[in-house]
Amino acid sequence: MSEQDRRAHLPARQGERRLSAAQFQHLSDVPAAAVWLANIDNPNTRRAYQGDVEAFVSFCGVETPAELRLVTRAHLLAWRGVLEADGLAAATIRRKLSAVSSLFDHLCNENAVESNPVAGVKRPGDGANEGKTPALSDEQARKLLQAPRGDSLKAVRDRAILGTYLFHALRRSELAGLRVESMAERRGVMHLTVFGKGSKTRYVPIHPAALAAIDDYLELAGHREDRKGALFRPVRNNRTGKLDGAITGDGVYKMAKTYAAKAGVHVDGLCLHALRATAATNALEHEADIAYVQEWLGHTSISTTRLYDRRRSRPEDSPTFKVRY
Repeated sequence: MSEQDRRAHLPARQGERRLSAAQFQHLSDVPAAAVWLANIDNPNTRRAYQGDVEAFVSFCGVETPAELRLVTRAHLLAWRGVLEADGLAAATIRRKLSAVSSLFDHLCNENAVESNPVAGVKRPGDGANEGKTPALSDEQARKLLQAPRGDSLKAVRDRAILGTYLFHALRRSELAGLRVESMAERRGVMHLTVFGKGSKTRYVPIHPAALAAIDDYLELAGHREDRKGALFRPVRNNRTGKLDGAITGDGVYKMAKTYAAKAGVHVDGLCLHALRATAATNALEHEADIAYVQEWLGHTSISTTRLYDRRRSRPEDSPTFKVRY
């Protein structure tokens, strides 16, 4: 066995790095790999996928672009075993395998490699048919929507932001990316033009309650005519003083946590994605067609949408409450 093959099959820990930054940079010399990375629009996904691929090539001991052609399914199975032994969550392992698979799919299309070695490698399941992101109850959602009190610009804006989340199930980046011009009439109904993952655009009808809240905010904030400008903006900026940029995801997260505490909404793991999960769960529980919910959420696969379907696990439907003595 050559030294290269011996190193490729050596066991390694997930965090172990065999390549220097300069060595890994050789991957950038593969035009197809560089294009693959550049075509991932979401910066968070790009950063995560780059780290995942870096960890994999380090595990295999790949030092030159040509050695990517030597990667086999056995390498992926060994890496998956290490990830599982390190106790990584099933969702994390699936993402890492997806990152490597995405790269090899692209390399196949560019004739840089002959096949995708990730094909046929089983991805770990969740062990459950329900997502782990918490969802608020209807009562908790109402409390959160009503939490911003008063007529100040901040309160009016925050009611509009929470309404946009809880009635439309947007992602954090999607909400931050909304512009004033994102609101437009389609077939007589006001819609949000939402730019989602994978550069996909979807048109989401605006709920009347959210539309009223947004109109109140734009009237008070005074930037309705700035069509190209950010829809939701900071009300103060201690660093630069500029208020015409978009509110950040971190700012919205802190705002939501503050209002949840004030409203007495105590949910373990509460995050902005929980508001998206709440809207999706609510829509499904009120008999929205799951195929429409999939499109509404911007999911590529309906299996992802099913993680929000908690209709079979509603406490009020449990046989527990059917017991009579």
